[in-house]
Amino acid sequence: MKLRCASRLVWRTLGRVSRVGVGFYLAFALFAQLLLGNAPIFAESINTKSAIVRQSDEAWVIDAEFDFTLTTPLETALLRGTPLYFVLDTEITRSRSFWFDEAITTRPSVRRLTYVPLTSTYRVDAGGTVGGGASYSSLDEALRQIRTLRGRELVERRALRNGERYDVSLRLRLDTAQLPKPLQVNTLVSREWTLVSDWYRVVLTP
Repeated sequence: MKLRCASRLVWRTLGRVSRVGVGFYLAFALFAQLLLGNAPIFAESINTKSAIVRQSDEAWVIDAEFDFTLTTPLETALLRGTPLYFVLDTEITRSRSFWFDEAITTRPSVRRLTYVPLTSTYRVDAGGTVGGGASYSSLDEALRQIRTLRGRELVERRALRNGERYDVSLRLRLDTAQLPKPLQVNTLVSREWTLVSDWYRVVLTP
């Protein structure tokens, strides 16, 4: 009984020490970020080469091309079993005189990149979940599926008014919130843990 109580006390103490250590490291990371104010951590690291919005059968869809590679820390994390989630954010707005701009709701598109050690292959799944994806023999082949976007549904055709002007904005980013907690701290002090493009805008007039 005494041994069990002592064991619990040790684990509680270690837990408090661990939390204090993480908190100290986080505070240090934030302080370092302030010192590096002239070198933004979230600098552009994905280049948007092109993007168009076109009509499909019942919807407006996006075709886009991005250019990026994984940094060494991200590739190492991937090979060690950390899945990487890439998110395409989209926004549609319509300017209105004497009133706030109208915002049309869109949903983000997610791609999940993983490494499978058993077969030494890379897998890309849609929607951020396992299933419905495909495997590739090289990292470059897998990244090509994320860099290239074809026919991604943006919004139903009936949601936009004919003759009106709409501004469509999109960006591709690595979702760092999906990284393990210890790796999330690294994103505060190093650009090598963040991948994000600038917002790219396309004018659409149905």
